[in-house]
Order: sequence, then C-alpha cells, then structure tokens
Amino acid sequence: MAALCRGYGRLLARRPRAAQALTAGALMGAGDVIAQQLVERKGLRGHQGRRTVKMMAIGFCFVGPVLGSWYKVLDRLIPGATKAVAVKKMVLDQGGFAPCFLGCFLAIAGAMNGLSVQENWSKIQQIWPPVQIANFYFVPLNHR
Repeated sequence: MAALCRGYGRLLARRPRAAQALTAGALMGAGDVIAQQLVERKGLRGHQGRRTVKMMAIGFCFVGPVLGSWYKVLDRLIPGATKAVAVKKMVLDQGGFAPCFLGCFLAIAGAMNGLSVQENWSKIQQIWPPVQIANFYFVPLNHR
C-alpha cells in the first residue's frame, strides 16, 4: 500500500491532470459500487459491472479533466485562501459552473446508457426544475 501511495504521489507531481482523471474515475467507480451495494442492495449477483465501468469512464474522461481545469480557472479568478475567498469561490462554482456541469454530466451519462437525444433532453427537463427551484430559493439574484 505504501508503494502504491508513493507511486501515486509521483504521478501527481509529474502529471497532475492524469492523477486528477485517475482519482475521479476511481471515486466515481467506488461511488457506484457503494450505491449499488449499500443503497440499492443489489448484492454481488445483481451488481451491474457495466454500469460501474461507465461511471468510471465518465470520471476518467469528463469529470476529472473538467473539474481539474475549472478549479485552476476558479483559483485564477478568485485568488487566495481566506474564508471570504472560499465563500466567493463556492458561490461562483455552485451558481455558475455547477448547473452547466450537471447538464453536461447528465447528457453524457444518458448517452452512455443508450438514451436518444430526445429521451435525454426529457430526463434533463425533469431534473432541471428542482435545481432551478433551489437556485431561486437559495441564491440571491446578484449571484445567479
């Protein structure tokens, strides 16, 4: 285990984007396993391995690279590490970036699960109103 951690540390130092993609893929795969086993209680025989692999692929190819790049941009837009800076970053992230990211994520996940463009759009429209309700309720107008 120690050798694995040292290897990952070297990868992170030499190729941070690859490490971010690897981390995101691994976390998304682990999250799907947890969802299937602990939340959905599918058991080992009912586990959908292809679903887990799809989630890992989305993490490797989309989530890791996009979030890694976004956090660099966010740090350039709002430099610093104070509490006020952290709140500003959170507001910009949740109010501006997250809705766009979520829409793209849902579209990619839908496409990977065989949904047509129309089916995917219909599913996003079902999810979007609750997201917008939260946006209108919690986020002040000047931060939307």
